[in-house]
Parts: sequence; structure tokens; C-alpha cells
Amino acid sequence: MLPLPEEIIAVLSNFALLFSRPVWRHVRVLVIGGLLCRGARTVTAVLRVMGLKDERRFGKYHRVLSRAHWSGLVGARILLGLLVALLPPGWPILVGIDETIERRQGRKIKAKGVYRDAVRSTEKHVVKCLGLKWVSMMLIVPLPWSSRPWALPFLALLAPSRAANEKANKPHRTTVDWAWRMVRLVRRWLDHPWVLIGDGAYACVRFAQRCQRQGVTLIARLRVDTVLYDFPTPVPAGRRGRRPNKGQRQPSLRARASQAGAAGWTLTEVRWYGGERKRYRRGAGSVARGLRRREVPG
Repeated sequence: MLPLPEEIIAVLSNFALLFSRPVWRHVRVLVIGGLLCRGARTVTAVLRVMGLKDERRFGKYHRVLSRAHWSGLVGARILLGLLVALLPPGWPILVGIDETIERRQGRKIKAKGVYRDAVRSTEKHVVKCLGLKWVSMMLIVPLPWSSRPWALPFLALLAPSRAANEKANKPHRTTVDWAWRMVRLVRRWLDHPWVLIGDGAYACVRFAQRCQRQGVTLIARLRVDTVLYDFPTPVPAGRRGRRPNKGQRQPSLRARASQAGAAGWTLTEVRWYGGERKRYRRGAGSVARGLRRREVPG
């Protein structure tokens, strides 16, 4: 076993409670080898870089991930607590959420499905791939050597496809359903208010209402042509007929953005990919409800 600095031992010792003593020795080898190996971080590659390529009982390292009893949720809670403790004073707790596709295929991969590859797809050409969908949560933290904050993953849940759930006779849960379960978990772990940031897939009214009841601020991207309505007005008692599902239609987001001067919008610059800078109008108060930022051409 390689000697480790005290700083690394102090961090790893927080996770020793998850495992038994024999399994913990194997876990330390896997963690150190995962940091040192290059390319695919498989158990075989880890053993090779740790000088254990001739280990006869190599199966005990594979069993850490397949048969050993330990809780990934407890590990995620410990990791989140360590990351939050390192946040600088005054920095808000920002949690990003997104889904990623792990390319896997085979008869024993039961939760696989066919999904859109967001990296290779374009507006005119859609590329689909076979694999597993993971919904991940990342804590957004500032780092001294980077001008942009980093997103550090601490929790991931597998979202089986609809076909896999139907084959297993299980109720299907959408990406938003899995996100809601993750929000409830993190809400129990954190005693401070925090902000959840996601893309347009999480711009769901019901999901936003649930987050609001939990005291979680949700920031998600809405389309400019989104149609918003007020809540339905109360129906007098004894009135016959169908109850309304929605109230009066609100002004469109494009109309709200055009009223930049009167609505209290401010112009700000945002660092974009590749060193590019983009100008956005940022709304304040109830005027910006539903549209937080809008890119300014030119």
C-alpha cells in the first residue's frame, strides 16, 4: 500500500464508516488507483497501476462494487457535507442537475434504453445511442486556479427506460420524477437554503411548486414562446359545470423582455465557452418571473 499524505487520509477516513475493515482496505486501493490510472478507470486498470496485476485473489476487488454491502446514498451525504464545508463565506449553495448517457449494451444491462445523444446531435440531425441514463447532481464551487466555477458531482441515480420498466412490471418514472426524489434527499441533508439549477427539461410547473414548498429555489430555462397562465379563480359553491384548469393568460415572455426599460431589466455580461462574452438582460422581482435572462444581439 502506498503511503498517503495526511491531507488525503483525513478526507478518506470520513468514508471508512461505510465499509467493513477488510472491504475498506480494498476500497483504498481502488480509490488511489483510480486517481493514478490513465484511460478507462476499470478495476483491472487500477490493479495494474497499483502493481497488483499478478494478484491471484483479484476477485475481492471486483466484489467491492458488486457484492459488498455499503450505501451509496450515505456516501453521497458525506461527500456533500465535505464539499459544503469548503465553500468560501458568502458563497451560496448552488446545485446543478443534469442527465448523462452512459453507452452500454448487452443482454445483462437491463435498464438500458435508446436516447438522444446531446453531444453529437444538432438541430437538423438527431443521433441516438443505446445506454443507461443517469441523473446527476453537482455542487457548483469556485476554485482558486480557475476563473469559472466547477461542478463537482456528489449524487447520481439511475433512470431506467420506459421499456425496461414495462418489462420488469415497474411503474415508469420520468427524469423530473427522479429529480424530485433527489431534491427531497438533499433537502433532508442540508439545513441551509439552496438553489437548484437545471436546463429546460426541468422547467415544469408542478416540479417548481414542489421545490417551492420545500424551500428550494429552482432556476430553469424557459422557451421564449412559452405560454403562461394565472392560477384558476375559485369557483363559487353550487356552480355547475366543469372546473377551470387555468386562469387568464399572462403576457408572453417576448413581450416582457421588450419592456426592458420599464420592467427594471439590467444589462450584464456573462463569460461563455471559449473565452467568449455574451450580454444578457437580467430581470428583477416578479417582472422576470419565468424569464431570468435573455441574450441581447450584438
